[in-house]
Amino acid sequence: MITDFNNKTAVLTGAGSGFGLECARIGARLGMNLVLVDVQQDALDRAVQELQAAGAAVLAQRVDVSNAAAMDALGQAVQARFGAPHFVFNNAGVGSGGLIWENSVQDWEWVLGVNVMGVAHGVRVFTPMMLAAAAQDPAYRGHIVNTASMAGLLNAPNMGIYNVSKHAVVALSETLYQDLALVTDQISASVLCPYFVPTGISQSHRNRPADATPVKPTRSQLIGQAMSDKAVGSGRVSAADVAQKVFDAMAAGQFYIYSHPKAIGSVQARLEDIVLARNPTDPFGHKPELGLELKRALRAA
Repeated sequence: MITDFNNKTAVLTGAGSGFGLECARIGARLGMNLVLVDVQQDALDRAVQELQAAGAAVLAQRVDVSNAAAMDALGQAVQARFGAPHFVFNNAGVGSGGLIWENSVQDWEWVLGVNVMGVAHGVRVFTPMMLAAAAQDPAYRGHIVNTASMAGLLNAPNMGIYNVSKHAVVALSETLYQDLALVTDQISASVLCPYFVPTGISQSHRNRPADATPVKPTRSQLIGQAMSDKAVGSGRVSAADVAQKVFDAMAAGQFYIYSHPKAIGSVQARLEDIVLARNPTDPFGHKPELGLELKRALRAA
């Protein structure tokens, strides 16, 4: 249980937009020191300006979270400025769609690099710092939140790489929770599994490295992008709402954090498929018109 956030330090990747920025805003209101990390410099600059104006002590770092050396340097910078963090939000993520066999090597390397290795580096760099702080101070309390997705619990078609990456984040986070419980009572972890929430995730290709950008997207990738834009843009739960759920969960010691609890019905159906060894349930069973629309679009000449 964590009840006191004042003067505590939080590291937030993907802090220039979406959940990262909204969590940083809550952190500023609670009197936290903020380490803002993003790969997009202009978004990072805007976040720094806003949160410093709100009175927060801020360390800003432009970092590609998929880069091991850059993440190591981030850890050193945090240690030098604030000491070991109390909270780490491994939030940076990118989206990519399309039929899974149409994804290029560059697609796989970019999405897995950010979504999986970015979280892995955050855990690798900051957990030892937090454990050392806990060993020195019995009053120290820490928490790590990894941003996965409902795509880490479900497997919607035409978004394979994203599904793979987010399943990996859920597995990493569950293991982190169990591993921490073996060695300390002072630090724990949570995994955030949002559904469709208006953030910048559907436009994450804006930060895709030039050498990893496809010359021409395939039909399925264009369809996936359009569906993602529509679904994310029409979400009724805001990023600010989800950020508050994250802080409430940390205070309550809750591991799984959902933006749309009603979506768990689909997860239950998937788990029953596994337990009963039945073929995967139609993901569009509740809205068959969506499945027909996607099938027609993909089969069009």
